[in-house]
Amino acid sequence: MNSSKPKISEKNTLKKTVSKMKTHTIDEMIDAFVGKKGTKERHRFDYKLEMALLGSMIKSARKKRNLTQEQLATLAGLQKSRISKLENSANSATIGTIIRIFQALKAEIHFNVTINRQPLGIN
Repeated sequence: MNSSKPKISEKNTLKKTVSKMKTHTIDEMIDAFVGKKGTKERHRFDYKLEMALLGSMIKSARKKRNLTQEQLATLAGLQKSRISKLENSANSATIGTIIRIFQALKAEIHFNVTINRQPLGIN
């Protein structure tokens, strides 16, 4: 009679193999596969990631307000294509455009600036 359950020796071998596997943090993986902080490749990766996150936030806020891209564009004084490009991770956006979009969405945005991991205050 064939059983589909692994034998005890197979389970032990699997446990030993898994216990020998090294785990890595996401930062270690990004350093290894994209590049360390300060490199041109890492800067490009971080920028694209930030733009993707910004696009997701715009889309999420727009949907929460039950607006179409065209309606948001009208409220913000922009072209629908600009909203679409931003929501789909466009390469750039001015701060002015971002502020206009979030004002049209009646959403608050906050900017945090840090230097050497220390928050920068306003004097």
